[in-house]
Amino acid sequence: MRVLLVEDDHRVAEALQPALARQGMSVRWVGSGRAALANLAEIDVVLLDLGLPDLDGLEVCRRIRAMSDVPVIVVSARGEVDDRILGLHSGADDYLVKPYDVGELVARVHAVNRRRRAAEGEPAGPVEVDDVAIDLERHQVTVAGEPVSLARKEFQVLAMLAAARGAVCSRERIVAEVWGKSWPGANRTLDVHVATLRTKLGRPNLVQTVRGVGYRLDLD
Repeated sequence: MRVLLVEDDHRVAEALQPALARQGMSVRWVGSGRAALANLAEIDVVLLDLGLPDLDGLEVCRRIRAMSDVPVIVVSARGEVDDRILGLHSGADDYLVKPYDVGELVARVHAVNRRRRAAEGEPAGPVEVDDVAIDLERHQVTVAGEPVSLARKEFQVLAMLAAARGAVCSRERIVAEVWGKSWPGANRTLDVHVATLRTKLGRPNLVQTVRGVGYRLDLD
């Protein structure tokens, strides 16, 4: 995924770039509003700070929305309700207040990108691997034609891996999107859910562990 990071604080940008890169994102960093407007081509999501040196961030957001439908997530220290309302009214798709958890930011990036793809009519049909069919729209899973009953979070984990179409999903991203937060025992909880999935599906090799990173579906 291609992310445009609009941030004038070098320390913040230099810390965030590698964190997003570890999640498989390609990050283009600019430090001003005018540079942001000139770099929207081939971008999937914009992360927009509001305190820019040349243009007010809300004005940048309005100009982006006037020229592009690229999703915009405002990432700002301005955390009052009125600020968030202004950001959303200016065309932002989401608003995250600093300081924030990187896992939550990554989850929101993927969420706005999914909504964009859905709005563009990208099909979200079933993912089929051998005799396992995962219907993302109907929230149904069958193995050899027989339905398999999964708990809600078990299905959410499986659906996330299926939507990635074989790409690796990091532990941090899965936990952030499925549980909405992280905690000291989050990785263990995820491992238990994956183990249960493998048992219920009867296909232990379908969900593969990528050591040190996360999980992926074996679509090969």
